[in-house]
Amino acid sequence: MSDFRYVARTEAGEKVAGVLEADNASVAFRLLDERSLYPVEIVPQRERRDSARGGRVRARDLGILYGQLADLSESGVPLLRSLDSLVQASVHKNLRELVQKIRSAVADGTSLTDSMREHPDVFPLLHVAMVEAGERANFLEAVLRGLAGFIERYDELQSTVRGALVYPALLTVVGSSIMIAALVFFVPRFEPLLEGVEQPLPTVILFELSALVRYHWLPVLLLAAASLAGAIAAVRSEKGRELFEIWRLKLPVVGSALRMVAITRFSRILGTMLANGVPMLQALSIAKDSTGSRLIADSIENAVESVRAGRTLSEPLGASGLFPPQVLAMIAVAEESNQLQKVLIQIADTIERRTHRQVDQAVRLLEPVVLCVVAGAIGFLALGLLLPIFSLAGSLGAK
Repeated sequence: MSDFRYVARTEAGEKVAGVLEADNASVAFRLLDERSLYPVEIVPQRERRDSARGGRVRARDLGILYGQLADLSESGVPLLRSLDSLVQASVHKNLRELVQKIRSAVADGTSLTDSMREHPDVFPLLHVAMVEAGERANFLEAVLRGLAGFIERYDELQSTVRGALVYPALLTVVGSSIMIAALVFFVPRFEPLLEGVEQPLPTVILFELSALVRYHWLPVLLLAAASLAGAIAAVRSEKGRELFEIWRLKLPVVGSALRMVAITRFSRILGTMLANGVPMLQALSIAKDSTGSRLIADSIENAVESVRAGRTLSEPLGASGLFPPQVLAMIAVAEESNQLQKVLIQIADTIERRTHRQVDQAVRLLEPVVLCVVAGAIGFLALGLLLPIFSLAGSLGAK
């Protein structure tokens, strides 16, 4: 049995849509005929989902879409009319086609969350989970507004990071080019001159690197490509994804920033749902999917069981070791004073500002680090070539 999504007309000419189970399309036609429905379209649900995928839509355009939809919803405009307005207002072809497909799905009785799920190449799981939380708890406008703001801030952060990385990237490319050119063309000229002379360790390493680049560059490239392919395959596996996330969250600056971003999402969604009257257990089950981190989601899942058993929320979150002590202290005090929803949103605002400062500082520190590495590599090249010359000059002067 397969699921078929159909669009049909009644005897009165009204348009209806839905999903039915049938062995094949012919059986689906017969079932609709028995219901006195005239089929207009019958497609397998998976085929419908795959065919719904359109062109690429930029994250910036998604942020604008969420913001406009939030504005219309807050003004009391019904969802279908809002989507109609967005279809007409969309400038980019891919975005216009996407909104048109979502509008058609919603008109057929599909929820906004399910219509977004039919486009997994456009809408990340995090966005779908947050919209689902908003639809369930009746605060969709707040979720859309939060998504629009999050995408806007993330886009600004990406632009800042890209702009700050231009100079370090240029330094890396120029420095690497100079080193490779020196190893291929410059260093070999010194080998005959230094033959028979006692060579210090930097010189030996330099000559070996030069020989490796000149005579074995193809095996080195193949080995690097194979290593990269193996690493990608390992990361895509179940165990590899888990190990990669553990390693990623333990990175000195980047790991802390990623962990704080996930905690920010969780705190904001959970606080908003609690403020709108969603029960704690249900809110936790929904909010865990909004973190974007599997490890943190697992720790929240353990917290669901702990809260169900009558314990506090801060206790199991603290046992995971992923939540900072100050955040746990604020949650514990908020639970005692019954102000958890308010404190969670304050936590999200505070952590978000702090994380942006950390990322900005990390990017600013990258430039001198790259400069030092490039300078060190060129210094090592000069040292490897000059040390034996100085030793040779010193021995000749002594004679």
